[in-house]
Amino acid sequence: MLLACSGLSACARAGSQTADGDIYRLGSDQAIDSMNPFVSVVTTAFAVYEQIYPTLVQLDPEGRFVAEFASTWTTSEDGRTWTFRTHPGATWSDGKPLTAADAAWTLNTIAAFKDGPTAGLANYVSDLDEASTPDPNTLVLRYSRPVANVLNRLMSVPILPEHVWREYAGGDGEALTTFPNNAPVVSGGPFVLVRHVPKQVALFKRNPAYYGPKPHIAGFGIQFFSSDDAMITALKSRQLDAVRTVPSTSVANLESAGFEVISSPGLRFESITVNANPKQRPEHRELADPLLRQAFDHTINRAQIVETSLLGHGRPGASIIPPGTANWADRSLQPTPFDLGAANRLLDQAGYRRGPDGTRIANGHPMDYPVILPEDTYGGAGLRSFQIIRSDFAKIGVRLTAKLLDNAAANEAVMANESQDFAMTMWGWSGGTGDPDDTLNYLTCQSWGILNDTGYCSEEWDDLYARQGAAMTPAERHGIVDEMQRLAARERVLLVIAYPDSIEAHSREWVDLPQVGGNSFSSESKIPLLSVRRAG
Repeated sequence: MLLACSGLSACARAGSQTADGDIYRLGSDQAIDSMNPFVSVVTTAFAVYEQIYPTLVQLDPEGRFVAEFASTWTTSEDGRTWTFRTHPGATWSDGKPLTAADAAWTLNTIAAFKDGPTAGLANYVSDLDEASTPDPNTLVLRYSRPVANVLNRLMSVPILPEHVWREYAGGDGEALTTFPNNAPVVSGGPFVLVRHVPKQVALFKRNPAYYGPKPHIAGFGIQFFSSDDAMITALKSRQLDAVRTVPSTSVANLESAGFEVISSPGLRFESITVNANPKQRPEHRELADPLLRQAFDHTINRAQIVETSLLGHGRPGASIIPPGTANWADRSLQPTPFDLGAANRLLDQAGYRRGPDGTRIANGHPMDYPVILPEDTYGGAGLRSFQIIRSDFAKIGVRLTAKLLDNAAANEAVMANESQDFAMTMWGWSGGTGDPDDTLNYLTCQSWGILNDTGYCSEEWDDLYARQGAAMTPAERHGIVDEMQRLAARERVLLVIAYPDSIEAHSREWVDLPQVGGNSFSSESKIPLLSVRRAG
């Protein structure tokens, strides 16, 4: 059915004529960067994987770990062995058996190549010695030491069909990153991706082979937009049923038009990344100077950005752990005060004098820096925030120029030449609902050149990261995570600007659409799209 649809509206008409349910049409301002989990970095892709691939566990709307492909689990007294019972008789969408062996193969493959092609998922298998299957419905995980957040890690691992992927796992495993995994995708989740036109549309149909509860909808589609205005117009004209993100400028308009608009503390923070790599190119090597980074931090008017760019739908940023990540944010950290006088004094102290045109000089060159703005940022609020920042930086003698790139090109530019080439970026980072591990992992040396786009690599950070993962009491782990947040703030690894609220909207014609971590299209749960249905 969906393969024949030319667009989301056509799919909705086709779905409404069946007895199986309707087609749920979703708009997104972020496209899928890759259908390969070893390559993807954006949240949209991982939300798609959640719908098409099994995971051992998932979150429910109350933030509790509940069953998914694993129906039950136990752990040994020493916390080093976890045993999962998986759904018997499950199959992939192509009819091949889906067993605990697929889960073991996925985890063992990530572990085998964690220093290379699977490094983007490596933190999910830290300290894992072996995944084994004594029978087709039992998965046993043995760790070298107790791990504090096993379920949170496993929730984020899409279980891949071994019979599809194993041919790419030979040798050095590099072929794992070259497999495009084009639609139609062999799926084990509640939906099958049947069509994907990059940056345009992705279409999904219900998977009749899914082992769990059957979705009420016959399928869903995602239409990707480069313009927030176009996306909101499509929602208001009933070409869409929902949008993943509502720009702050559209909240009041959609509410007055009768749409359900839901806002919650976000899991995302916007930040300026000032290249911290001590080996970066000579024309901007001064960016690693602590005094310069402190000055730049004082030049960001966070209160104005929240008021003007976000229209109050957010809060000024301080820690790298957003307030939406359960109770992990260190409340003692406060936003750096906006103080142009202090910023100018710091730059004077560092010896960066102004040239004839007022632009400061560093190591013989003007302090004139391109700032990479990915498509996630340069639309709407992000561009407004950059304009505020650029204006204030001019007042301290620093010139910023926007360099607009799509997400993939931006990622390549930041990672190029071992992060020596870029000067600054302005981008957003997203973490998990109930655990800070993903965000903390971004800044590890192991993630350098893969997820870590800061140029930062610190033995102290890596040691703290390992310690928090092994801290078995909540109090001990909170203490280490707080220490890491203070370290990131002190070294100004990321200049956290703001925490935008998570805002989404849908037509009131649809009901039973819970949120998980502020999102109904979630990378942590299948429950929202399993339960959503048309009203009446």
